[in-house]
Amino acid sequence: MALPQINSAADQAKLQLMQEMEVKTMSDLYNRMANACHKKCIPSRYPEPDLDNGVYDSRLISRISLLLPHFPGKGEIVCIDHCVAKFLDIHERIGKNLLTVYMPQEVKKEAI
Repeated sequence: MALPQINSAADQAKLQLMQEMEVKTMSDLYNRMANACHKKCIPSRYPEPDLDNGVYDSRLISRISLLLPHFPGKGEIVCIDHCVAKFLDIHERIGKNLLTVYMPQEVKKEAI
C-alpha cells in the first residue's frame, strides 16, 4: 500500500495522528487478547511437585514458583492458538461491520 502524498503540514499532522491512533489500537488489541487468552488457557496455579515435598514452607514455595518459568503444555498451546484465531477473526468482522455502517458508499464502490 502506497503512502498518500503529504502536501501540507496539516496533512502531515493528520497522518501522524492516524498512525499514533493505529499503534494505540493495536496495542490495546494485543493486551486484551493476551489477557483474555491467558485467563482462559493458562492455569492460575502451576504445580511444582518437586518443591512440595513437605520440607519447605508453603510461603517459600509460592515465592519460588513465581520465579520459575512455566512452559505451556500442548493443550495450553492449542487453546492459545484457537483463542487468538477467534479473537482476531471477531476483531476483523467487527471492523468490516463498522466500515459498512460509517462509510457505506465507499465500501460499495470498493466492492465493485
